[in-house]
Amino acid sequence: MPIQQPSNQIKLTNVSIVRLKKSGKRFEIACYKNKVQEWRNGVEKNQDDVLQISNVFMNVSKGEVAKSNDLKKAFGTTSVDDVVKEILEKGEVQVGEKERDHDLASLRKEIATLVAEKCVDPGTQRPYPVGMIEKAMAEAGVSVKAGKNAKSQVAETLRLIQSNSTLPIQRARMRVRVVVPAAEGERLQEQLLALAEKVEKEDKGESWETVMLIEPSRIREINELLQKECKGKGRVETLTFAATADSS
Repeated sequence: MPIQQPSNQIKLTNVSIVRLKKSGKRFEIACYKNKVQEWRNGVEKNQDDVLQISNVFMNVSKGEVAKSNDLKKAFGTTSVDDVVKEILEKGEVQVGEKERDHDLASLRKEIATLVAEKCVDPGTQRPYPVGMIEKAMAEAGVSVKAGKNAKSQVAETLRLIQSNSTLPIQRARMRVRVVVPAAEGERLQEQLLALAEKVEKEDKGESWETVMLIEPSRIREINELLQKECKGKGRVETLTFAATADSS
């Protein structure tokens, strides 16, 4: 004997679900993939072209259609078009498991690429391949956060690699040249050199000039010091980002 499906059930596949919780219940609409963002950006203006079916669900995956009295209680109307519009505007796009896994893998790769660009092997001062960074991330148990962009996760990823993996790694150093008038050089020399990890060159003449390796975050401190103390007469130039291996 065939199993009878409830009359309020509609089965849909390959959908992008948008969900809005209201009045203690969740309401969902079934949309075509990528169309929701186009609609929100104003690229797609026809609501019917966004929806796979013009209906409001309590649960799309189960095909359970929302009842009129639930719509009335939550939205103050039984107009499907009005409810759909509100869900499109305010709802949260649900991502399928395969799509989520793909997005997380892409985000992980992007984070690894940024780490590889900003960091080096302390022994050689040369960058690591992205694949090696990904292995170190796995070893360190780095958990990629889907709600945050790659750039904002670089610092924490590097910290975890340094503390929980066997890969020796550090932020790449910047090679900079600082030039100030001789008088200011004598006065500021100690402060400026304290910001360096290594001083490669120092010349004194009509102006005081030094080439040194610094952590990238120090460039701001040097700029602020020169602006405050030299009144536009000093400058700092970035020569290279990552330090190269010492030839000695």
